[in-house]
Amino acid sequence: MLKKISKILLVIVLLIFGMVFLSNYIIEKSTKDLTFNSTENLPSKRVGIVLGTSKYRATSEVNLYYKYRLDAVYELFTKRKIEFILVSGDNSSEYYNEPYTFKKDLIKLGVPEEKIYLDYAGFRTLDSMVRAKEVFGLTEFIVISQKFHNQRAIFIAKQKGIDAIGFNAKNVSTQYGLKTNLREKLARVKVFIDFILMKQPKFLGEKIEIK
Repeated sequence: MLKKISKILLVIVLLIFGMVFLSNYIIEKSTKDLTFNSTENLPSKRVGIVLGTSKYRATSEVNLYYKYRLDAVYELFTKRKIEFILVSGDNSSEYYNEPYTFKKDLIKLGVPEEKIYLDYAGFRTLDSMVRAKEVFGLTEFIVISQKFHNQRAIFIAKQKGIDAIGFNAKNVSTQYGLKTNLREKLARVKVFIDFILMKQPKFLGEKIEIK
């Protein structure tokens, strides 16, 4: 009996590892050459979408993922690689508002308010990509986040008929981002589960024109 249970558990573990490996392989191969580490060869687009994250960690320190994404958006805007910025993030309560926080800090850096648009219902990367097309009418844009996140976002966008490329914000150290990197492996598996289940964004709503 124990041998049978052990075999079943082994098969389950192997299946999980296989799904993780295959999901990562497909996403990385499909997005090869679609992310850029510098602005030198980056094509210009009218809109850049920065994917939200919390500004602070549980330790009250500034979240480096946030800081580096903010720096990347500002660099693209000042180098005229993008004309407008769409901040897509979580605003699930009145006390937590990723898009508005990004907007305040971008304005502090000198980005004109009228150049910034907010998507308050970007609860997940899937939501951000689909809403960019269905709500904001975008069929091409630059995604701005760390490379691992850009790859997943671009893969989702491509499946939704969107011409997306990515600008990679500076990454964090392996130790700093250990939990995030582990979650990302599972998030890539969930991408395919969402496609199979035909998962849709939590909200869509009225169309908003970026102009």
